[in-house]
Amino acid sequence: MAIEVHDVPEQKQFEAVVDGTRAGKAVYIRTPDLIVFTHTEVDPAFEGKGVGSALARAALDQARAWELPVLPLCPFIKGFIERHREYVDVVYRTPKTTAVD
Repeated sequence: MAIEVHDVPEQKQFEAVVDGTRAGKAVYIRTPDLIVFTHTEVDPAFEGKGVGSALARAALDQARAWELPVLPLCPFIKGFIERHREYVDVVYRTPKTTAVD
């Protein structure tokens, strides 16, 4: 089973396609400074077949290519990063404050 993942910017999501059928999506909000992943879902017919992992990997690889840090609000993307530590470097870090009292 070949899983293809494509960015669909007009719908603000990455889509996973298996044999011409949309198998899942990872929804995002892209700003000039970062990309926020808000929701990931996989069609029940494709659960447990690596579709979610393929979506997460492709989305995070693309964020890295865009040189945009990732804010993983989606529990699936957050969990994927926790299990695949090679993506920790793309996680958005709150800048240190320069505020003084």
